Amino acid sequence: MNIRPIGSILGAEISGVCLGQLSDDAFSTIRDALATHEVLVFREQRISVEEQIAFGARFGQLTVSPFSPNADDQPELIVLDNHPGNPSPLTDIWHSDETFREEPPLTTILRARIVPEFGGDTMFASMSAAYEGLSDRMKAYLSGLTALHGFGRFGEMLRQDDARRHLLHRVENTLPMPHHPIVRVHPETGRKSLFVNPHFTLKIDDVPETESRALLDFLFSRALTPEYQLRVSWAPDTVVMWDNRSVQHYAPNDYQPHRRRMERITVKGDKPVGDQPERPFERVTRGIRARNVGTSLGDDGAEAAAIRQFDR
Repeated sequence: MNIRPIGSILGAEISGVCLGQLSDDAFSTIRDALATHEVLVFREQRISVEEQIAFGARFGQLTVSPFSPNADDQPELIVLDNHPGNPSPLTDIWHSDETFREEPPLTTILRARIVPEFGGDTMFASMSAAYEGLSDRMKAYLSGLTALHGFGRFGEMLRQDDARRHLLHRVENTLPMPHHPIVRVHPETGRKSLFVNPHFTLKIDDVPETESRALLDFLFSRALTPEYQLRVSWAPDTVVMWDNRSVQHYAPNDYQPHRRRMERITVKGDKPVGDQPERPFERVTRGIRARNVGTSLGDDGAEAAAIRQFDR
């Protein structure tokens, strides 16, 4: 096995292995490489769908998407077959997969079957590098904050489809919208990353909507930094897997009218853990001492909340 970095921040190409015939030691090496490099590329993987599914199952339980087109006989397999008669799905937006779940995916494993003559690449952004690029003051402010995640464009699409609106209602009942930490700690490496994305993150908890929108827009923009990105070009039988715990991806819709067929499986992850225990927001009201606001010490040395005219 050879592991060759293909980006200065993230990404490695692994050769000399067949994903359908991995020893335990080889699998362990790949799992460690995923946590280290965040995106792994395997070329010329002439494996069956069953072997792809079996490879993914070695990482953990496979999930079934409530929105994407699943294979009839293998619900764990998502088939993304796009052409003029079936336009590209909602992938042209930066996101981590399925953060509307309480336990978002650990990894996604995507295999190319048919690739267009041009275009159709997938872009990745390291959100651990994006976090490291923040100022110390911003890191301190984000520490301990959480945000609400929902169904994003999937929900918007189903609300406009009379025939499928019932699906959205069913999913809403089975998958209550979760609150995830904005700063997530990787369970294997201990690295911190930004865990918000413009597809699924709706609002930062305990701050006004205007503040939430301004801060989310800033955090979303961190994925646009070229130095944090990797772009992967596909060929038939290329397999790419990425660490959903610390990576976002974006699939440009730049290959029409050509056909692009991809087959994907997704591995269940764990509940995101923040960089410190979540703490309830303490609201400021007249006559009540509070933290998390500008404070001063009184004559007796006690911490007193600053009371302003608009605190009512």
